[in-house]
Amino acid sequence: MTGHGTRRVWALAAAGAVVLASWSLKPEGLHEQGNPYHSRAFLTAYAALPDSSNALFTGSGVCAGCHGHDQAGLANVSSAGEDVNPTDQWMSSLMGNSAKDPFWRAKVAHEVAINPSHQLELEDKCTSCHAPLGHFNAHHLGEEHYSMAQVFQDSLALDGVSCVACHQQATTAGNAFSGELEFDSLTIYGPYGAGKDDAPLQQAPMQLYTPYQNIQYGAHLDGSEACAACHSLVTHTADMEGNLTGQDYVEQATYHEWLNSSFADDGDTPKDCQDCHMPLVDGGVIIASGQASLGPRAPFRKHILVGGNAQMLEIMRDNTDLLGLAASEAQFDSTLAWTRQLLRQETVGLQALQAEWVNGLGTLTLEVENKAGHKFPSGYPARRAWIEVVAKQGEDTLWHNGRWSEGGFLHGVDEGGLDTYEPHFDVISQENDVQVYELVAVDVTGTPTNVLERAAGSAKDNRLLPLGFSLDHPVYDTTRVEGQALSDADFTENAGAGKDRVTYDMVADLPIGSNVDVDVRVWYQAMPPRWVNPMFDIQDSTIQAFQALFEAQGAAPELVSELSLTIPVTSDVQEMSSQVAGRLYPNPTMDGRVTVQMPAHLANGMWELYSPDGSRIAHGACETRLSLELPQVRGTYVFKAHGAGAPWVQRVVRR
Repeated sequence: MTGHGTRRVWALAAAGAVVLASWSLKPEGLHEQGNPYHSRAFLTAYAALPDSSNALFTGSGVCAGCHGHDQAGLANVSSAGEDVNPTDQWMSSLMGNSAKDPFWRAKVAHEVAINPSHQLELEDKCTSCHAPLGHFNAHHLGEEHYSMAQVFQDSLALDGVSCVACHQQATTAGNAFSGELEFDSLTIYGPYGAGKDDAPLQQAPMQLYTPYQNIQYGAHLDGSEACAACHSLVTHTADMEGNLTGQDYVEQATYHEWLNSSFADDGDTPKDCQDCHMPLVDGGVIIASGQASLGPRAPFRKHILVGGNAQMLEIMRDNTDLLGLAASEAQFDSTLAWTRQLLRQETVGLQALQAEWVNGLGTLTLEVENKAGHKFPSGYPARRAWIEVVAKQGEDTLWHNGRWSEGGFLHGVDEGGLDTYEPHFDVISQENDVQVYELVAVDVTGTPTNVLERAAGSAKDNRLLPLGFSLDHPVYDTTRVEGQALSDADFTENAGAGKDRVTYDMVADLPIGSNVDVDVRVWYQAMPPRWVNPMFDIQDSTIQAFQALFEAQGAAPELVSELSLTIPVTSDVQEMSSQVAGRLYPNPTMDGRVTVQMPAHLANGMWELYSPDGSRIAHGACETRLSLELPQVRGTYVFKAHGAGAPWVQRVVRR
C-alpha cells in the first residue's frame, strides 16, 4: 500500500485495538429470535464464512449478520419480493471464491515451477488480487512478501475478494493498477450517506456489531474505478533462463479497454462496470436486517458479480466439498444462469450483411458486433471466442467451419497445440481456417507461451473492440490491436464501430432453385484446452488436482450468439439483390490467384494493385469480375478501386 491508504491505516491502528475489543463483547440480545444476529438458521447458512478480523480487515461472516438472508423477509428484499441479499449472491461468485479457484492455484504453481527463484515475488503479486485480505494485512504488519502457504492457513485470505476488499478501498481507487490497492482502516464506503443527497446514514448498527466506526459515501464504489487495480495487470518479462529483461507486458487491461470506449465517463454513452456485472434492482431495498427503523435505500445493486467463466463455476458447483466452498450447488446454479444470461445478451451481436449462392459459389458476409464495455474476450489471456458456420442441404453438410468436439477441441486450430495459432481473417475459403478472437502472447524467442512471466509481446490481438475504441486514445499503448487484424480495413479503420466483418466463400455445385440452410454461432471458451494442457506436463500435486477437475468438466464452450438463414441457389449474380457488396477471394491466397467482384458503383472506374513495399505494380479499368495473379513475393498486397463515390480498398495476403 502506498500514499493516502498507508497514512490512514497507521493513523487509526491504535483506535482499532479499542474498537476490536468492544466488538468482541457485542450484545446478542438486541435482536428478537425471529430475526436474530446469530440464530441457528444463520449458523447453518453462513457457518463457513469467517467471523473474525485481522489488523486491517473483517471477514464476510460478520457482514452476513445484517446483509445476509433476513428470515423476517423485510430486509435485503426487492419491491417484487425477490431475495437480493448480497451475501448469498456473492458466495457463489468467482470473486467470492477467488482464493479457492483451483485454476488460479494451479497457475501460480505452474509459474513458480518454471521460475522457482521468483517464488516469493510471484506468489506475493498473485495474492494481492486473489487473496487481498491476507495479502494486504501482512504488508500492513510489515511483511515483505505474502505466500501461498500463508493463504492456505489464513481464513480471511480464503475469503477471496470479500465484502471489505471493495468497501474498504480508499478514494484513490482508479489511480493504481497491477494489484496495488489502497485501503482505509476502520472505514467502510458505500453508495449512500454523507456527501450525497440521501437520508442520513444510521451508523450505530455498524459501529455496534463491527469494528468499523466511520461509515461514508464513496463515489468510487459505484464506479469502474473500484475494479481498476485488479483488472489492469502489467507483468515483468523474464527470458527463457528466468532472467528479468527489463521489459513489461500488459497481461490484461479490461479497465483501460473500458476507458478506450464510448462507455467511459467521458464517452458518448457512459456506463460503469457495475451496470452489467452488478445490475440494479428496481425500487428501494432495506439494506440491513434486524433494524426496524431503517427505510429502503436506492439505488441498490445485485451482488452477483458475474463474468463469463461458466467453466469454472461448473467445476466449483460440482466440487463444493472438495474445494471447501461455502456456497451450495443451488447458489452456483443461480450464478451460472446469470453468467449465461450475460453472455447471451450483453456480449456479441451477429447479422448477415450478404448471403448468396451463385454458380456453385456460396458467399456469406457476417458482421460481428461487440456489445460489451471492453474487448471481447477480455481479461485473462487464455480466453477466446470463435465463429462457427454450418451450411447444409437437407441432411448433407456442405461446409462446416469452426467445428468443435468433445473436450472443447477446436478443429483446424488445436491440432498444433499452443505453438500454432490462427491469423486474423477477412475472407475465409477453407473449412480449417477459423476466425478466432484472442490474444496470443509470445516469449522472447517469438514463440507462443502460456507462461505469464515469459510474455514479452503479442503476436496477435484481434479481440473484438468496444464501441468508441480509438487507435489514437491515450491508453492505446495498453489496448493495442496486434497481428494481421491491423491489415483488416473494417476492423481498424472503423475501429470505433466495435464490429468486424468476415466473408465466407463456400464451394458446392447445387441444383438451381434449391435452398441452403446456414447456421452461424459464436462460441466463447474461458479455459481452452490448448492453452491449459501444457501446464499438466509439470509434476505438481496442485496442478494435477486441477487437471482432474478440468478434464471431468469437459471444457465445452459457451454459446454467446447465433443466427440461422436460408440462401436460395441461383444461376447468375444478376438475380441477387442489388445490395451485394464487392469482394476479393480467396484471401489469403496460396497460389497468388484471386478473383475480384467489383462493387456496382465502381463498374466504370479504375483499379490499382500495390505490392507489400507500397509500389504500384498493376492497374486497369474496372470490370464486373476481374481475375488477377499476384507476384510470387509473399506479403500483404493492396487492391484499390476508385470511380464514382467512395474508393474500395481490399488487402489480400499472398502466402
